[in-house]
This record gives sequence, C-alpha cells and structure tokens, in this order.
Amino acid sequence: MTGSRGQLLGIWRRTVSLGWPIAVQQTLNTLMRTVDIVVTGLFSPAAVAAVGLADLYAQIPLRVGLGLGTGAIALSSQDTGRGAERTRDAAITQALAIGFCCGIPFVLLGLLAGPLLIAALGAESEVVRLGGLYLTLVFAAAPMRIVGIVGARSLQGTGDTRTPMVVNGGANALNIVLTVVLGLGIWIAPGLGIVGVGIATAVSRTFEAVAIVGAIAHERTRPSLVPSTDATIARQLVAVSVPNFAEGMSTSVANFPFNALLLLFGTEVNAAYHIGRRIYQQLTGPLYRSFGTASSIIVGQTLGEGDPDGARFAGHAILALGVITLGFCGVVLFVAADPLARIFTQDPTTIGYAAEFTRVFGVSMLFFGIFFPLAGALRGAGDTRTPFYARFVGAFAVMLGVSYVAGIVLGYGLPGVYAGIVLSYVCWAVVVGVGFRWGGWAETAANMMEERADAERQR
Repeated sequence: MTGSRGQLLGIWRRTVSLGWPIAVQQTLNTLMRTVDIVVTGLFSPAAVAAVGLADLYAQIPLRVGLGLGTGAIALSSQDTGRGAERTRDAAITQALAIGFCCGIPFVLLGLLAGPLLIAALGAESEVVRLGGLYLTLVFAAAPMRIVGIVGARSLQGTGDTRTPMVVNGGANALNIVLTVVLGLGIWIAPGLGIVGVGIATAVSRTFEAVAIVGAIAHERTRPSLVPSTDATIARQLVAVSVPNFAEGMSTSVANFPFNALLLLFGTEVNAAYHIGRRIYQQLTGPLYRSFGTASSIIVGQTLGEGDPDGARFAGHAILALGVITLGFCGVVLFVAADPLARIFTQDPTTIGYAAEFTRVFGVSMLFFGIFFPLAGALRGAGDTRTPFYARFVGAFAVMLGVSYVAGIVLGYGLPGVYAGIVLSYVCWAVVVGVGFRWGGWAETAANMMEERADAERQR
C-alpha cells in the first residue's frame, strides 16, 4: 500500500513537472484567442459571430497539426524511452515536412473562397463580409501553424515541455499585442478592426514556426533535424495521425450544423455559445490539455522502457488527478458564470445566454477530467482510434443528434441543446474508459516499436 501510494505521488509529481509548462503555454494560447473575442466584441455581436464562424474552418489546419503532432509525440516519446535517438529525430523531421506541405492548400482556399465558406453557414451579410476577411488571413498562415504545432509536440515527446512553452509564449504575446494595436488602432497604428486581428494571428504563427524549427535544430535541445525517407516511419506517422485528425474533425465538422442550429435561435445565442466556449477553454483548457499531453509523454516513455504495467498505473494515476482538478474547476465555472460572461460583452441578451452555456460547460468538466488523461495515454501508445470513436459518436450521435431532436423536434429549445452538449462529453468519457480498460494499446505500442527497430537494423 505504501509502495503504491509512493508510486502514485511520484506520477503526480512527474505530471505536474511536465504539465505546468504545457499549462502555461495553453493559457497563453487560449488567452490569445480570448483577446481576439474581447477585441472583436468591442466592434459588434456580428464581429464576434464572424470570428467564431471563421474559427470553425480555421480548426481544420489546427486539426492537421494536432494529428501530425500526436503521431510525432507518440513516436518521439516511445523512441526516447528506448534510446533510439536517430529514429526519433527522423520521425520528427518527417512530421515537420509533411505538416508544411499539408498547409499549402489552405492558403489557396482562403484566397479563393473565404467569404463563400462563411456564407455557406447561413450567416447574415455583415458576418459573411467580416468572417471572410478574417478567414483569408488565418488560412494564409496555415503551413506555419501546422509546423509550429508539430514542432512543439515533437519536443514534448522527448520530455522537453519548457522550450515549446517559451516559443509559444513569445508568439502569443506578439499576437496579443498586435491584436490590440492593429485591431483598435493604438498609438500610430491604423484601426484595422477584424483585419488587424487576422494579421496579428498570421504574423505570430509565422514567428512560432520559425522559432520552434530553430530550437529543434539547435544543439541545446535533445532532438535534431535528420533528413529521412524511411517508409516505416512515414507510414506509422500517418497511421497514428489520421485517426487523431479524424477525431478532431468529427467535432469540428459537427460544429458546422451545430452552429447553424444555434443560429436558428438568433445571432446573440450563437455569439453566447462562442463566449461560453472561450470562457471554459481559457480557464480549464490549459489544465485538461496538459493532463492529456503529460499522459501521452509518460505512458509513451514508460512503454518504450518495456513496462506496460507501469504505463497502465500511470494512466490511472493521471486520471485521478484530472478528475479531482477539473471537477473543482467545473464548480468554479458554474458559480462564476455570470460575471465571467460580462467580461466578453455588454449586450444583456448575449450575457444571459453566455452564462447559461458557461454553466453547461462547468457541469461537463468532470467528464473532461476522465477523457483527456485516458485519451492522452492511449495516444502515447499509438492508439488514436479509440479517442476518435469517442468523439465521433459524441459529436454526431449525441451533441448534434440529441440537441436537434430535443431542442427542435421535441420543442424543448435551448435546454434540449444544453442536454446534448453535456451528454456528448459523457459519451467521450465512457468510450475511452472502456478502451483503456480492455483495449490492446500496450500491444499496439510494442508492435510499432519492434517494426521501427527492424527497419533500423536493416539499414
């Protein structure tokens, strides 16, 4: 009993040590988006809705980066654990190159069809105009956005969570300053409104990508850039990344009709939903994302050391810490919903709805505390399919399906939508819980490492 307690506390200490730089990084990252919403909120509810709707599309390159980043963190953590530095560095380099190439089509899409993409969601003309301008600028930085995410995840997989924090923190600080200066026209800068917000995002993401690649190439970090055409590494990167990309996109794609559903209740309701999301992502996103990433690192490295039982224990330990921490955060969100909503808008109707959405997300935090640590553990092992199943079913069958049936067909209105949101997160937690308890994720990791080792021996 004493040994198990000591092991538990050891995992918690390691989680905190790895997780606090990730939490700081995510705090600054979400603060950047929060500042965008606050600044655009000074313009009009239409501007808030425009940024929110454009961000639905902007999530696509984000999902590409996170998908490839998941592949990079799985391979880099496992190979760090087993001491295979050359294979690790080759995987990181390939992930960066693939990521940049994947971002190029988004540049063209933004230039050719920015306003059309916003109009397809059924938004009013002013929202279409503003959202199209913003989306074009954000898509212009898509290759750099993807490279920045992949580079950060690659370093995290080696156990270095501080370098990504410093790089991302600098990029986000730059974004925040430029958003305020260019958006509002501070000092000698022109007031460019939503265009200024978009320019700030593009400039900061470019800075982030250049800085993170430079950090990887520098001798002070553990990995280095190693040109590689190893087909085994490329295939494993894609095999791990695609389900994770599909996982994120299942939520993003479901958000399109979900936002269209919310627009049936009015622009204020749609704006309130995005404000509620921004509140919980700002206050709790750094925590649940740090739990997920730390879980991937610890479980991946422990599996690389050949200790599947230790990896399973680590997953359970981080789960316990996540439930305790995020459960408390949920209570805070529920109680403080109204004053938090007032930070983002002065429109009384929007404030009321935003407070309700914030309370809905507060209730959901307990299930975030289950999903993210266990999903992170599975991803560290290379199992990205189970989290994909969880979010796909949760997004389409539950969030979208239940919200539409309860809110529209059965006539419950917004309370039906609220129920759909909470139940979707319950679904996430149940599916990954079953996958972690009974799935073959440890065997998946062992097979992947053996395959990479065989390919390395044959060279």
